[in-house]
Amino acid sequence: MSFTKSILTFCTCILFFSNCEDTHSKKNKPNTKKSHVTIDTVSKKDQRKKDTLDSSVSKEKETDEEPFKLTNENLREFLIDYGKENPETLVRIKTKYGDIDIKLYTETPIHRANFIYLVKQKYFDETFFYRVAKGFVIQGGNSDRQQMAVMRFEIGEYTIPQEPIKGLKHVRGAVALSKQWVDNPSNRSTPYEFFIVIAKNGAHHLDGEHTIFGKVVKGMQVADKISNVPVDGSEWPKQNIFIKAEVIK
Repeated sequence: MSFTKSILTFCTCILFFSNCEDTHSKKNKPNTKKSHVTIDTVSKKDQRKKDTLDSSVSKEKETDEEPFKLTNENLREFLIDYGKENPETLVRIKTKYGDIDIKLYTETPIHRANFIYLVKQKYFDETFFYRVAKGFVIQGGNSDRQQMAVMRFEIGEYTIPQEPIKGLKHVRGAVALSKQWVDNPSNRSTPYEFFIVIAKNGAHHLDGEHTIFGKVVKGMQVADKISNVPVDGSEWPKQNIFIKAEVIK
């Protein structure tokens, strides 16, 4: 009995130490696969957080920086600088009836720079010759297109101070900007809408009222064709006369 008891005690001790060693071994053995997965997952999470933060900061910067718009306060400085960098003086107005080339006067630097700026912004490409006053003028730079209104909003709301050239008259072929007739004692020009004098004897009752900033040097026969299209009661052509404008030199 004593011998059997001793044998049982000996086996129990061996089993105990064996289990302890195995348990200790398992506890201290690194789980390489699990560790790698955990690190990799954390790394991806950190990267996603960084990307999200960078994107958020970028969007915040874009929101903080309002787009540039022309106003009565900043137009003079902007257009004078723009005119120095963009000295072109010849613009082509393209229509289905043909092309009209307009020579811009350097003596009206703000008006010239404004017209070049709008041409290069592709503003006029969203507009028509929208008014035809028979035997008087044709007028362009407006339309009923939504994109035209959007572009005006993006460019800005402003008017241009007069730049009269002494002795210059509204003769046939003269090009000038229109103006608001109400609450405009200084005859500031509207920046977007221009007209070409068609009248053979000129339109001298307009002298001193508008800034003449250019003249037609080629394509008056095209302007005459446009002046003869059918119009409705508001002098709007019954068929739209689309404009494409480009700077020649």
